[in-house]
Parts: sequence; C-alpha cells; structure tokens
Amino acid sequence: MKDLGYYVPAVLLAIGFACRVPGMRRTWRDPLLRTVNALLIVASSVLFFAAPTTIALVNRVTGIPNFSAPLVYSILTAYNAACLVMIINWRGGPAEAARRAGLRCVAAYALVIVALFTLFGIGDASEERLRDLDTHYANTPYIREMIALYLVAHCIASLVTTVLCWKWSVRVHGWLRTGLVLIVSGYLLNLVFDVLKFLAVGARWAGHDWDGLSTDAAPPVASVSALLVAAGFIVPLVGPRLSHTWQSWSAYRRLGPLWRALRAGPTVAGGSVGMAWWSSAELRLTYREAGILDGFLSLAPYFDLALHDAAKSAAYETGADPRRAKAVADAAMIAAALTARSHDPQGLALAGEPPEAPTAIERARDLVLVSEAFRTSPIVEAARRDPAWAGSKQP
Repeated sequence: MKDLGYYVPAVLLAIGFACRVPGMRRTWRDPLLRTVNALLIVASSVLFFAAPTTIALVNRVTGIPNFSAPLVYSILTAYNAACLVMIINWRGGPAEAARRAGLRCVAAYALVIVALFTLFGIGDASEERLRDLDTHYANTPYIREMIALYLVAHCIASLVTTVLCWKWSVRVHGWLRTGLVLIVSGYLLNLVFDVLKFLAVGARWAGHDWDGLSTDAAPPVASVSALLVAAGFIVPLVGPRLSHTWQSWSAYRRLGPLWRALRAGPTVAGGSVGMAWWSSAELRLTYREAGILDGFLSLAPYFDLALHDAAKSAAYETGADPRRAKAVADAAMIAAALTARSHDPQGLALAGEPPEAPTAIERARDLVLVSEAFRTSPIVEAARRDPAWAGSKQP
C-alpha cells in the first residue's frame, strides 16, 4: 500500500501527458510546449521507478543488485534539467540565446548522469536495498559520492528554479503568477526533501541513525512536490482556456431568464433545434445568444421606444451607470413587449408593414446585463405589469 504514494501521482502525471498527446503534432516545434511534455513524462517516470516494487523489478530484470539506484537518480537529474530548460524557454527572450542556455543545462546534467552510473559501476553495492539505499551505503566508497552527487545536483536545480520563479512571480499576474507560485511551492518542498536526505546521510557519516528521515519522511514530500511543480507548468497553459470556458458557462446560465421568456413566444428562430450533450460551452452560448436576438426580431412590432427612454431615465435616477441604465431600459422594453404580445392573440400588431427593429437593443455582449435586469429590476417589473407605464413617466 505504501507504493500508492508513488504510483498514484505517477498515474496522474501520465494522464496529464496523455491528454496532451493529440495536440503534439501541431505543437512539436514549440520548445516551450515540447519541454512541458517532456517534464510531465519524466516526472511520472521518477515516481514510477522510485516505487520499491518497481525498484525490485528493475533489479531482478537487469540481474544487477541496486541497479535502480543510478537509474532513479538519473531520471531525477533529467527531471531537474527539464525544469530548468522549461524556465529558460518560459521566460522568453531571444530564441537563439534560450536555445544555447538550454543546451548548456542539458549538457551539464548529462555529465552528472554519466558520473552517477560511473560511480555506481566502480563502487560496491552488492546487497539489495529497496528503501534505505541512501543511508545504508552512506559510508561506502564511490556509492557515497554517487549519493552526494545526485543530492547536490538536485539541490542546486531546486535553489536556482525557486529563486528564478519567485523573482518572476512578483512581476506578473493572472494564471502565470498562479503557476509560478505553484512551482515555487513545489521546489520549496524539493528543498525540504534534500534537507531530509542530507540530514539522514550526514547522520550516518557522524555515526548516528536518522534513517527515518530518508525512508519515511522524504518520499511523500517528493510526491507532493512533483505534483505541485507539474501543475505549476500546466496551469498557465490550460488556465486561460478553462477561464474562457467558465465565463461562457456563466454567461450561458445568466442568459437563462431572458432566453426562456423569449423562447415561450411562438416565433423564436432556432427554438426547436436541439444541442448535443457534448456541445461546448462556447457553442451553447452562441446558440442561446442567437435565440435571444431572433426573439427580439419577433417582438419588434411591440417595442415602445418611449417606454425605453422612460425606463432609462428611471434607471439613471436610481444611480445606475450608463451601461446598466441602458440594460434596464432594454429589459423593460422587452418585458412590456412580451406583455403586449400576450394581449394580442390575433397578432393585429403584425398586420401591415413591419416596423424596423429599434436600435435600442444591440449586440450580444450586453445581453447578460439585460437578462439580469429582466429578472431583478423593479423598473422592468413595472413595465411588465403595465406596458403603458411609460406614459405615467412622461412630464
């Protein structure tokens, strides 16, 4: 059951990577998105291969006791490199300079990986240790240096990334700042992980046993850290899209009162057209806006511009700003028109030349305010009860 602390976040990160696979062909040339994809899969691999069950399996398959140690340390080092390259590409600047800086970073950490396997190869780690290799071999020549090297490389990457992201986060806003704060939080936990490991290994060097810091406390810290860092890189990329979708759903819902009132009429274009359950929020909003605007056309013979002007003046008297006053006036004119149409079952107002739709009701960007006023404004309610209400407001 302890392995779930490794496998669950590994699966979550792998799912995040899988969700990005369909769009990879279109974004492969973008170094930023390419690095995000690499970061997700490498972070997932770190947690998967660090699980004791996977460690035992890799050791058994390779036939080399503790071969998982340099493998996990190397994947963790690659993860550090991917994070730094991500920051380099994310910060922008000249493309060629970013490319050179990224290559230098990758080359440096590639040398660390080579050194890790070299030190493991010349050291003696013949007794398999699934959970406590760092502390068990803390005093073994070459294996000791391998452990210290991966911890130092990890600590340097964590410090650099934390400082860079924190400095950057105070200069930006919105989703980018949220992502940077998540990354900083994750890397602060990475530093906690490094401290716990260093304390446990240092205690062994001093002849003490603080192994629990390494075997019990450090792994869950690493799991949470990986999730926070991955989320920090993903949020600024998907956040704006999610925000736009949420705004579309919110506008769709808030347009409901006005749309339902107009839909009850006999001639709303598109009123019988169904929407598939998988239709996007944007498509649903467009459909609802179109239905409302078509409903306005069917109400045009009943619109009263004098009532519109009176309602706007009444809204100004209540302290409404120009945009909201216009929305109240539009809603009042619509409410009165609906009442007037309900009192004209024979459609007498439709006889003869149809009047032009008044310019009082404009594009859909203001429809949400109109719908809210239609539902809540006492001025609209007065116009709804008495379509001749405008006459009583005239001087």
